Amino acid sequence: MNTVEFSSLPLNPALLDNIKSLGYTHLTPIQAETLPHILEGRDVIAQAKTGSGKTAAFGIGLLSHLDLSRFSVQALVICPTRELADQVTKELRGLARFTQNCKILSLCGGVPFGPQLASLEHGVHIVVGTPGRLQEHLRKRSLRLSNLKVLVLDEADRMLDMGFEDAIRDVLSYTPKHKQTLLFSATYSDLIREMSQAFQNQPVSVSIDSRHHDSVIEQRFYQTDKAQRANALGYLLAYHRPESTVVFCNTKKDCQDVASMLENCGFSVQALHGDLEQKHRDQVLVRFANKSCSILVATDVAARGLDIKELQAVINYELPWDAEIYVHRIGRTGRAGSKGLALSLATQQELGRVKAIEDYQASTARWDEVAPFVMGYEHRFEPPMVTLWIDGGRKNKVRPGDILGALTGDAGLAGSEVGKIDIFDAHAYVAIKRDSADKALNQLRNGKIKGRSFNVRKSQWG
Repeated sequence: MNTVEFSSLPLNPALLDNIKSLGYTHLTPIQAETLPHILEGRDVIAQAKTGSGKTAAFGIGLLSHLDLSRFSVQALVICPTRELADQVTKELRGLARFTQNCKILSLCGGVPFGPQLASLEHGVHIVVGTPGRLQEHLRKRSLRLSNLKVLVLDEADRMLDMGFEDAIRDVLSYTPKHKQTLLFSATYSDLIREMSQAFQNQPVSVSIDSRHHDSVIEQRFYQTDKAQRANALGYLLAYHRPESTVVFCNTKKDCQDVASMLENCGFSVQALHGDLEQKHRDQVLVRFANKSCSILVATDVAARGLDIKELQAVINYELPWDAEIYVHRIGRTGRAGSKGLALSLATQQELGRVKAIEDYQASTARWDEVAPFVMGYEHRFEPPMVTLWIDGGRKNKVRPGDILGALTGDAGLAGSEVGKIDIFDAHAYVAIKRDSADKALNQLRNGKIKGRSFNVRKSQWG
């Protein structure tokens, strides 16, 4: 496919300038295939894996259709998880920087209802939300969709897997009949096709090659037996020493067992599964994304919407039953020009799953061997960063720049020693290079942030 530049599209010059300032020059394959149709107002059903650039595709499209002089909800993006909704909201706000008038609001569960009501009363152009919370607002009539122009179903297959079909149908019943509907999915199941037929009008169908090429993601398979699977995992982690790894298990119990086993052996690890409360889930994701935890052991359900930049490796502790899920799993590594590593353990009983993956990807699996390895606590691999927890957040008007300033002030740290800063409503997290963590802790405890003193401590497992 020939490369296409954003400047070739009929876009607002200010939007074009902003796109360029964000570092976007050429369209990704999914953008090149969908954006022209989206800009024409056509319905689109698109198959594309996570990290393909689909958010910018529908984001640029819906921003081009807004009438900013009217403070009513004109675009709605429905996402399966709060994490994905937050990521989409953040990217849309970045794309919308060319205008000061565009109001974008996230409506998700797990956060207080009141502030959302207040924001809706002031008028919003774009809403990004999860099905359950959207239903609540629609029933209370705090969210009205009578002026909706564009509806986006993002990661629609994941929403169906999570049991949101009835909720989606309910939300869509509040929308006007005449609107543009954009459906994005990593897989094309019968349910997805049925949903498209029910809610879309003569959609343009786009499918981007979902196979991962070895030049981008190096895929290796290792045959083991059930009793040696844990030792094989330890060997792969000790041999490759990736700074950030997602280990996939098929059940919550295996997820917790594997995480506990790795932690007992000195690895920096956290579990991510469906039983975690939202607050704990937020903490887990913050520490993994800011590199103060090196290994995340996750189930497929819990990892939905997970978008970690610079993920060095994905390890399949257990292979999924479905080859499409395997492709979706490993697609989280090897992004943004970096080479990824996908390592999979397989028992004799799982060789049929490997064959299905070979058939799906139209390529032969490459097998390697694991050396003997005994799991023990002496194999300790500390992550490069430590997370500090600060007892102040958005409600205290604390911004990332305030924390950075407090850390790098007189006799403080160099900016290069400070990593990712995450601000929540009532607290904040900042990643610090391990060797500088104690100095940073003293700097914040003895100094002030925005003229105020806050409680600060090392975050658990940091």
